[in-house]
Amino acid sequence: MIPDHCRFCKGKLHEGTTEFMAHAAGEVIVIKDVPAYVCEQCGEAYYTTGTSRKIDGVMRDAQAKKLCMRPLPAGEVSLKG
Repeated sequence: MIPDHCRFCKGKLHEGTTEFMAHAAGEVIVIKDVPAYVCEQCGEAYYTTGTSRKIDGVMRDAQAKKLCMRPLPAGEVSLKG
């Protein structure tokens, strides 16, 4: 069930899309155009059960290296001394 308000800042949620980013198999995976309920104040995203299942499927395929993904330029920075 999707809440009416953001659990973090209490902002109002509206239907929209977002990007989901995670690590899998040593790579950063970005899933674009993910349907979500997005907080208009802080940008926190909430997913339906169906959308969460689709994300899980993509992440399983990424972990198993079964996806053909477009490479993205990226940089890495560490705050460790």
